[in-house]
Amino acid sequence: MAQTSQYRIIQPGSTIGILGGGQLGRMMALAAREMGYRIACLDPQTDSPCGQVADFAYTGAFDDIETALEMAQHCDVITYEFENVDDAMVEALQQKHYLPQGKDILAITRHRIREKSTLASLGIPVAPFRPVQTLSQLNEALAELGTPAVLKTALGGYDGKGQAVIRTPEEAPAAWERLSALCPELILEQWIPFDKEISVIAARGTNGEVRCFPPAENIHQNGILRLSMAPARISPALQEEAERLARAIAEGMNVYGLIAVEMFVTQEERLLVNELAPRPHNSGHYTQEACVTSQFEQHVRAICGLPLGSARLMSPVVMLNLLGDEPEKVLQHWPVYPTEAKLHLYGKKEARPGRKMGHINVLAPSLEEALETVLLYAEKLSIPLPPVAKTETCHG
Repeated sequence: MAQTSQYRIIQPGSTIGILGGGQLGRMMALAAREMGYRIACLDPQTDSPCGQVADFAYTGAFDDIETALEMAQHCDVITYEFENVDDAMVEALQQKHYLPQGKDILAITRHRIREKSTLASLGIPVAPFRPVQTLSQLNEALAELGTPAVLKTALGGYDGKGQAVIRTPEEAPAAWERLSALCPELILEQWIPFDKEISVIAARGTNGEVRCFPPAENIHQNGILRLSMAPARISPALQEEAERLARAIAEGMNVYGLIAVEMFVTQEERLLVNELAPRPHNSGHYTQEACVTSQFEQHVRAICGLPLGSARLMSPVVMLNLLGDEPEKVLQHWPVYPTEAKLHLYGKKEARPGRKMGHINVLAPSLEEALETVLLYAEKLSIPLPPVAKTETCHG
């Protein structure tokens, strides 16, 4: 029987198993080791970012149940650092071992139609959407929702992959042909002319305690998160509403651990929830230096039954994602490295264009100063960034 609702305290000195060996697992492992835990991880790659800092690194695919069960024998609690682990593997682990997050939240958040439908059933505001499985259904949905609209695969896709903007009905067949070849289930979402994108990381412990980190304002480039800024440049009322929605989702979906809630701020100052991620999230990296408790420590606390830490923001901060060969530029130009910045590198072997290789957190007395530092530093290193207003007045 699954034990996702049992309140259990996993004391420091115990071993945490992580499904996935990427950078999120790495930073989770580093936070856990500071707290006195041991770490085991499972990843298809040898010498993975998490494996480099783990006590025990297992090599196996994300449907390799035998290796996962072997790892689990040495673990007191198991978690995951990304969604695309096999359902059968999670089910097998949950039957015999302590995996507080369970498989249900994975089944919902990895499938865009289930995710949107679940949010709507909880009364959470989302963009109007329609499931589509044929070109005829797509044309009908476009007639209802209008253009432009966004067609997405129900499964897979991240950093802007697996989706297409349909600006006119004539573009529908090409978008359908391309995306239906990737996934038989698609979802059409109404285009939202938003003012900005924000995200809230909520943590819910196995005892039901919930805490939310302050909203971050996110700037994307080519579908990839480039900058996160906290505090987000929104009104206090909107910040309160964003945290209320994140809390409602964490409680309504029975989340254990972290849930990242990405939202649109519309031009009418309304919030619409766009996507969820039941794990630490790229937009929460700012918490490492700027908050009393980092998102990674908070996740460990939540799944281990410890009291949640304070999520208070101690300093304005801007997080800059480093992509491709940009870490090399940073290391080659140490003399111009900002003294207010903290560098985090992920230990990945291969630098590819658009691949997340590390990040920098820049702290300053004001958000404007932190952003100015990041923009000047990126300019010196010839790191191209999307346009971003250096100063902005909050509404409300």
